[in-house]
Amino acid sequence: MSDAYLNPGLPKPAPAPDGLDAPYWEAVAEERLVLQHCRDCGAWQWGPEWICHRCHSQNLAFDDVPLIGRIYSYERVWHPVHPALNEQGPYIIVLVEFPDHDGARMVGNLLGDPRQDVEIGARVQAVFEHHQDDDPAHTLVHWEVV
Repeated sequence: MSDAYLNPGLPKPAPAPDGLDAPYWEAVAEERLVLQHCRDCGAWQWGPEWICHRCHSQNLAFDDVPLIGRIYSYERVWHPVHPALNEQGPYIIVLVEFPDHDGARMVGNLLGDPRQDVEIGARVQAVFEHHQDDDPAHTLVHWEVV
């Protein structure tokens, strides 16, 4: 994607200093999605943690998941949450569920008309917005209805 979805001036996302989420940022830069997967009990989870949410094992890895999920919930944002967004609104934030991966969920922006009808359960596909010239360089994951 060549144009940024949201106005410039927002804080730049970066991997956590402890490196826990670095595999996620590396994957999205390659236009892949990864979630944590427990090697002991098989549970999938998001966001990154040092232990499994189900069995408390520390034996976690990041594994690829499909670029398709389903809208679990959404919020149409009308009021700016940051000064850079004063002139932008509304926009839609979706909570995307991966039903075949223990219902793990990830947040992102829904592309398209900000006044569009949003259907819970609708299939959405990941769209990657690269910011290579930013410091630090990063990639954002947005969603669009399939």
